[in-house]
Amino acid sequence: MKKITFPKSLKEGDKIAIISPAGAVEPSQLEKGIEMIRNKGYEPVFGEHLYNSFSKGYNYAGTEKQRINDINWAFNDSEIAAIWASRGGYGCQHLLRSIHLKNFSENPKWYIGYSDNTVIQSYLLKKGFASIHGQTVKTSSFGVTDESYRLIFDILEGKTPHYVLESHHFNKMGSCEGQLIGGNLALVYALLGTDYSFKFKNRILFIEDIGENFYALDRMMMSLELGGVFKKIKGLIIGGMTNMGNEKENTAYNDSFDEFAYQLISERVSKYDFPVVFGFPNGHIKDNRPLIIGGNVNLKVENQVKIEFEK
Repeated sequence: MKKITFPKSLKEGDKIAIISPAGAVEPSQLEKGIEMIRNKGYEPVFGEHLYNSFSKGYNYAGTEKQRINDINWAFNDSEIAAIWASRGGYGCQHLLRSIHLKNFSENPKWYIGYSDNTVIQSYLLKKGFASIHGQTVKTSSFGVTDESYRLIFDILEGKTPHYVLESHHFNKMGSCEGQLIGGNLALVYALLGTDYSFKFKNRILFIEDIGENFYALDRMMMSLELGGVFKKIKGLIIGGMTNMGNEKENTAYNDSFDEFAYQLISERVSKYDFPVVFGFPNGHIKDNRPLIIGGNVNLKVENQVKIEFEK
């Protein structure tokens, strides 16, 4: 397994680049997040096209060229200590073939985001760099806990997350150790068969999603099964499944940890012999606690669940 580089810890006064690699965002949507960055003693620096808008079947934060320019600036500018995505949405896949990491490789920095940012994190991991799967600068419509942001700052400052969860009735007991991969299920699925896909062998896979019909969720899980993913991984962690089941007959299923979505996932992986955790607080949910993609995890699923990242 390729050795993974963890970026150095931030210090007071360091600059954090804020960029929009996918969907368009309004200044008012970032005010709280930017204020938190300043209050922690860091200097937010805005990408040139942070607040751009470009409509092409979707409201992107600028053209592909503009978004590529911003992400490459953030990755390679020696004055930038970390990069925080303004939001997800759709559009990060456009950037993958044009990212360059020459200066980044000499001075790695944390990349923070989730949702569509999963593809950037898969790209970084393939290059040997860890990243933070956590809340974007934009605070979502359903809100974000202060703890969700505090834990991100803890990682930026060199602390290692440890989580203890109550048991869930769909959990599968067991323990394992391995590198954490994954993120948004739709993007994990979208990268299958490409040069940018995660490597699954002996990894622990994390998935979360939002707004998918139940048949679409099952289709993605089936693709992972047909691709041999469940024969390769050592463990599975499932986070938020929010506003799932948009078919009219299933509109009752709309909470953050959708019970029917969990049932579908549980049934799909029931024949495989690895521990499974349901209800991890990460995803398109208010309590969005960060995970380190590329971090080595000790996972124990017993009466309680323990998820410990190694230093």
